[in-house]
Amino acid sequence: MTDPRPESIVRDEHAQLDYSSSMSYGDYLHIDQVLSAQHPLSPAHDEMLFIIQHQTSELWMKLMLTEIGAAMQDVRGDHLPPAFKKLARASRIFEQLVNAWDVLATMTPPEYSAIRPYLGPSSGFQSFQYRCIEFALGNKNAAMLKVHAHKPERLALVKSYFDAPSLYDESLRLMARRGLAIPADHLERDWNQPYEASDAVEAAWLSVYRDPETHWDLYQLGEKLTDLEDAFRVWRFKHVTTVERIIGFKRGTGGTSGVGYLRKMLDVVLFPELWRLRTDL
Repeated sequence: MTDPRPESIVRDEHAQLDYSSSMSYGDYLHIDQVLSAQHPLSPAHDEMLFIIQHQTSELWMKLMLTEIGAAMQDVRGDHLPPAFKKLARASRIFEQLVNAWDVLATMTPPEYSAIRPYLGPSSGFQSFQYRCIEFALGNKNAAMLKVHAHKPERLALVKSYFDAPSLYDESLRLMARRGLAIPADHLERDWNQPYEASDAVEAAWLSVYRDPETHWDLYQLGEKLTDLEDAFRVWRFKHVTTVERIIGFKRGTGGTSGVGYLRKMLDVVLFPELWRLRTDL
């Protein structure tokens, strides 16, 4: 877009800019390090796409963990308005991750086959940040810890999410503090275990949804959680579709069944009562 100001003003403004300071754009963002982190192993042109797709996804996941962790802290402190902003941002991050699959989907099966032998056993299944996100959202599975056992510091981080209450657990604890009837065994339990749906929890959410004016911020919390899981489901669906488009039903490089495993993940429900209550309203 052309700058509408007189050329002399624009020229003078640029002349006054000081680019000699100790902090530049590249310095602040560590651009040299970021742009030097791509090291293709094959001679194939398309490997750069494969690397950048996954590296940028990891950056978005880092931000998502930051937002979800901060939102959980807000919920623990009964500060829901700032939690809503962070949860909305996390949902938008999932949208970015969904759109990234569209770029990877430009890779055809022969193009992927040209780089696959160079990947060895490496797999997105081994992403420790993704595992932290799953655990933070309540999809607990002890078998997933073994994937990170070879790096004790990474294992400790993943296990910290595995051992802690999930975002949904913290939401239920907040509801109980507000006087809603949440069963005791959903307030203090073995956080390593997957969440189990409860009729009593659904009844508590139903009381919120049937009287949103009285429980407006809890009503909003329920919708923000639903938005987040909705976005996560879209990401999972796009993931399995992209993998099937590129490799069909071949086994994954990390040893999983590939598309078969990913399709099973489509059935995982993170916040079950928030979906069930819609039938009963």
